[in-house]
Amino acid sequence: MDEQRSTPGTWSGTGTTGGPQDPGAAAPDALLEELVGLAAYTELATFGLLASRSVDAVDLATRQTLAEAAAGSLERQGRLLGLVAADGRSAAAVMTPFAGAFADFDARTSPGSWSEGLLKGVVGHGVAQDLCRELAAGLSGAGSGAFARAYDEPAPGGWATTLLADAAAGDSVLASRLALWGRRVVGEALGLVQTVLGEHPRLARLAARARAAGTGDAAAAPGTTTEPGQDADVLAWLLQRLTAEHTRRMDRLGLAA
Repeated sequence: MDEQRSTPGTWSGTGTTGGPQDPGAAAPDALLEELVGLAAYTELATFGLLASRSVDAVDLATRQTLAEAAAGSLERQGRLLGLVAADGRSAAAVMTPFAGAFADFDARTSPGSWSEGLLKGVVGHGVAQDLCRELAAGLSGAGSGAFARAYDEPAPGGWATTLLADAAAGDSVLASRLALWGRRVVGEALGLVQTVLGEHPRLARLAARARAAGTGDAAAAPGTTTEPGQDADVLAWLLQRLTAEHTRRMDRLGLAA
């Protein structure tokens, strides 16, 4: 896929005016479709990264592991797209709003080695997957549960933890380099989160709803709008949660976050 370089968006939060881009006016099905588009596009990007790492893997067992993981990404993508398939839209149509979304991230995080390339997938696309899970908490009705079942059964990512943790455990120099690389990648990934939410108001709306669900803030519950001054609070809440999950991910790898 030929990614186009994206430009940083502005965190716009949610507004109170009508119109097709007003997230407050978006029906629950539209919110689900927007989130599915992001998640499905993330899985497509993950497939490409894993497939490329499989080609030049260090041994046959690792190559097979990565090939199976890449296939798992496409299976997960298929389950996600099935949630919004009733209207007959193609996979490409659902994902089109996010075409090129990772271009700046990819340009800024070109790996210098096979291990760095794999860690980029674990960290960068891991943050994207965590974002989708967080946003799913803002869906209404049965949408959140349906999304979680499609996305997390089975849970993605365990294969890479084992591969990278074993490599880092046997090479302290590599472990130090990967820890530094992980910090760079997560910084770019968290910047991408802000860009994506700024460019997709419906996702920003889901973020506000997810925060309300987690904090018991009835003022931002589904069906209402977020006060303009709360946008930065929602973003800070979300980034804090994504950063905490990144720290846990690096701990599982045996790398300093």
